[in-house]
Amino acid sequence: MAHPFDLAGKVAVVTGANTGIGQAIAVALAAAGAEVACVGRTPAEETAEQIRALGRRVVLIPADLSTIAPVQQVVDTTLAELGRLDILVNNAGIIRRADAVDFTEEDWDAVIDTNLKSVFFLCQAAGRYMIGQGSGRIINIASMLTFQGGICVPSYTASKSGVGGLTKLLANEWAAKGVTVNAIAPGYIATNNTAALQADESRNKAILDRIPAGRWGNPADLGGAAVFLASDAAAYVNGHILAVDGGWLAR
Repeated sequence: MAHPFDLAGKVAVVTGANTGIGQAIAVALAAAGAEVACVGRTPAEETAEQIRALGRRVVLIPADLSTIAPVQQVVDTTLAELGRLDILVNNAGIIRRADAVDFTEEDWDAVIDTNLKSVFFLCQAAGRYMIGQGSGRIINIASMLTFQGGICVPSYTASKSGVGGLTKLLANEWAAKGVTVNAIAPGYIATNNTAALQADESRNKAILDRIPAGRWGNPADLGGAAVFLASDAAAYVNGHILAVDGGWLAR
């Protein structure tokens, strides 16, 4: 294992790759040698430019993962354009905020469908191919709310708790078939999804006071964790949820 983190010759699919965490992970995988299919509702042109600048091939796949309709197309297009599929990063997700007593069925279904249902069926579609080739890496994006309850985000908490359980279930079924399934649980990362929290002076202070690192995370902080879980260095890591949280859970 001379270069255990080398992803040269590998092909990765990253959902929600146009901004934030997805963009950072896609670029980190490319920097480690992978070619990348960037999936999202809007074209990930900025991400693609960064990947091309690294000398890697990139394919942009438009797909709205609020339904499972495009799931097989994502896999088929990746195989047609890049020739194989070795790594899947399920990053695409949404959040809706309201007190539990006021939360609507519409907001419940929208978050569960995107954050959990589409994640499972994309794992399934990619997993079938990976099992057939005898190898693969699936990395789901969990959350601090995979471990905790949070407030005012009932469907998000439910979806991310489900992602944690699904990660372990798939690891149990697929580890012996050469496919590792793990998750990354980001802490408080400065992205569009957390803009409301950053703008709330009291909540922002409470969050920062609890983080031992003393700062919000940056999307780039997650790149190394993704490369590790996608690489041969993590060949015996199965069903693990890796917190990248500045020490939040240790507090």
